[in-house]
Amino acid sequence: MKKVFKSSIIILAVTVVIALTYSQHMKRVYKNEVKIALERIKTIEPEILTEDDIQHLPLIVQKYLRYVGVIGKEKIANFRVEFEGKIRGNQEDGWMKLKSVQYNFTDHPTRIFYITARKMGIPAVGIHLYKDEKAIMLIKLLGLFTVSDAKGPEMDQGETVTVFNDMCLLAPATLIDKNIVWESVDFLTVKARFTNGKINIGASLFFNEKGELINFISNDRFETKDGKTYKNSPWYTPVESYQDLNGFRLPASAKTIYKHPDGDFCYGEFMIKNIEYNCKELK
Repeated sequence: MKKVFKSSIIILAVTVVIALTYSQHMKRVYKNEVKIALERIKTIEPEILTEDDIQHLPLIVQKYLRYVGVIGKEKIANFRVEFEGKIRGNQEDGWMKLKSVQYNFTDHPTRIFYITARKMGIPAVGIHLYKDEKAIMLIKLLGLFTVSDAKGPEMDQGETVTVFNDMCLLAPATLIDKNIVWESVDFLTVKARFTNGKINIGASLFFNEKGELINFISNDRFETKDGKTYKNSPWYTPVESYQDLNGFRLPASAKTIYKHPDGDFCYGEFMIKNIEYNCKELK
């Protein structure tokens, strides 16, 4: 009995060591990708965003940029965001609490997202990486057991939607980008198409009278639970409130929702805890 107990302890200890090692590996990948992108933009000196820069935009988008407070401030080469929130894989699943940090770069659209979470007390780590028009999403329980390993053309297109969503909600100053084509629908609604290389995606943006962006809907983001099977469902990110954060007025939180034939599936709720623009070094 003692030998069995001792063997179990040894196996548990080895498992923990392996899990910690792999978790650290994923974090090193995240840090290395950030450092590569920071090196790429180190010589960029951001200009100041002026009223002249936004005159080609639909009037409601212009109002939004004035509302969030980007006029008279630096254009954006990159940004770093910290989130807290919760996610789940299915309507029946319990929520996983999470913390995440991500860097986005605008010169060559890049998104580097690192997440830590817990499911039923078991820690999980994950990395989303989007660069050179390619995307991966890898999430593992205990750093060992794969929950999701997503890649391929559906993932590439879907993460392009996510990048554009980040631009709209987290870095509104980037909406002057020449790779966005705008179409006004009515006073409070616009359509946009964003192109990155060979990938072109669309979204509808909905605003309120104050000029706040209150919802973003796209039909170009695929849903997957395991990274193997994908389905195309309308994806939207309603915003409930705004907050003053580091000199800007930005969303305080947002939900991520897929619209299914039998009802909405909210799989994520995110609260923005901090955001910084034009970062020079890894934090």
